[in-house]
Formats: sequence, structure tokens, C-alpha cells
Amino acid sequence: INNVGTCYRKPTLEYTAEDMSFLMSTNFDSAYNISQLAHPLLKASGDGTIVFVSSVAGLLAINVGSLYSAAKGAINQLAKNLACEWAKDNIRINSVTPWVIRTPLVENVFANPEFLEIVKSRTPLGRIGEPMEVSSLVAFLCLPAASYITGQTISVDGGLTINGALYS
Repeated sequence: INNVGTCYRKPTLEYTAEDMSFLMSTNFDSAYNISQLAHPLLKASGDGTIVFVSSVAGLLAINVGSLYSAAKGAINQLAKNLACEWAKDNIRINSVTPWVIRTPLVENVFANPEFLEIVKSRTPLGRIGEPMEVSSLVAFLCLPAASYITGQTISVDGGLTINGALYS
């Protein structure tokens, strides 16, 4: 399970080369590298599974955080490519894309009542997600019951992506 992420929310023109290096290294390179290293072990197991925890920011356009979105979009595409490439080794790969989930990464959302209301209003279920709602899906994707699911990007987003939402 590849679950790492950090985000600098600012306009694209304000990012430095160091910001880009850090964000891509943290959000993409780490998942790519650990997957590559895990391949021989997963292949030897005869039934391997990789789950990338990405973000809906990798699916939808957002008005700040372009590097985070690009890295998470790359993760989603990597999952699809590896699913095709490593299927012959009986390794399944999927990507889970959460929206706003009650974690330390989004504490700033809860500190800003106006932004929190925007998030809730654009989420059809009208609330913030809980960590268990993401971890339950991740766990399921690792079980034999999910043995015919590979190459999928599954959103845990309260319905946000069905609206094709652009959020600020």
C-alpha cells in the first residue's frame, strides 16, 4: 500500500524548482520506487497486490496545487500501466482517490469555516470523509474477494467526481 502525500497550495507561478522536486519526490517517486522494489517479492508470492492512495486532485482540475495534482495524476496513470504490465505476474494494481478526509493533511480545511462549507456544498453527500471509509476500500482491494479488480481508479469522495467539480 503506497500512501504518502503532501501539498503546497499556491499558484503555479509561485512554485520553485525545489518545491517541484520535493512534491514530485514525495508524491510520485516514492510510490514508483517502492513498487519497483516490491515487484520481485510480489511476483514470487504468486498473488500480489499494490494499492496506491492518490487523490481526486489527480482526476479533476483545481485552481491551486498544480504540482500535487500532477503527481497524483501520475500515480493514477502508473497504476493503470503497471496493472497491464504486471498482470502476467499475477500482480493486481489499483488506485484509490479520496476527496477531503479527516486527516492531518487537511487540518487547515477545518480551521477555515468558509472553505469547509464550500467543500461540503460541492460534495453530494454533504460531509467530510472519515479515514475508515478509505482504509476499508484499501483493505478490500487487498482481499481475495477483489481478485478480479485491477487497473481501476476508485474514488472515495462523497460523490464529488460525479459532478466533475472544480473547487477553490
